[in-house]
Amino acid sequence: MASPAADDYLKTVFSHTEWQEAPITPSVLASKLGVAPSSVTEMVKKLAAAGLVSHVPYGAVRLTEAGEQRALATIRRHRLIETWLVREFGYAWDEVHDEAEVLEHTISDRLLEGIDARLGRPRIDPHGDAIPDAEGRIVREPFVQLADAAPGHTGRVLRVHDRDPELLRALEELGLEIGIEASVIPGGLRFGGADVALPEGSADVIWLTA
Repeated sequence: MASPAADDYLKTVFSHTEWQEAPITPSVLASKLGVAPSSVTEMVKKLAAAGLVSHVPYGAVRLTEAGEQRALATIRRHRLIETWLVREFGYAWDEVHDEAEVLEHTISDRLLEGIDARLGRPRIDPHGDAIPDAEGRIVREPFVQLADAAPGHTGRVLRVHDRDPELLRALEELGLEIGIEASVIPGGLRFGGADVALPEGSADVIWLTA
């Protein structure tokens, strides 16, 4: 199962439950990967046969210990590359995802280690996602999604999902950055001494420290 496609499946299964608890179903997996349900069924069977996932018909897909370690290795590559592109090449945070999707399957372990060392062993990527270390360990702070945060809740902006580049650009224009202190207000956030109304959909892509 040494293939980029298998790595993409494992990475997607892990990422789905990284910030919420509901396991991923084959239909959701197909939607996230942009492939036909029949393709997911076939690949999940192969991953299960290789001992990388567990799955029962019509049930959720879950990573085995071996599958999780492989997923974390791919995620480490992806997030280090995103961080590298932003810091060293001036990419914006809405531009790095697609580049990293390609590069994560091509660079050597030696180059990846060199990137990690040059960047000072970063713990988070440009979107606030935790970067696993070389042993697959990952550290994540307690969090709350903005959609679930009560008005008045105050915390640091911990993460902004990278699925919508246009929304990322809009939030950047408003001054939202990873790590800033913010308080929840109806329809937005208070940060930098001002009340900021957020674009539609923002509550589903922003996480704060709990």
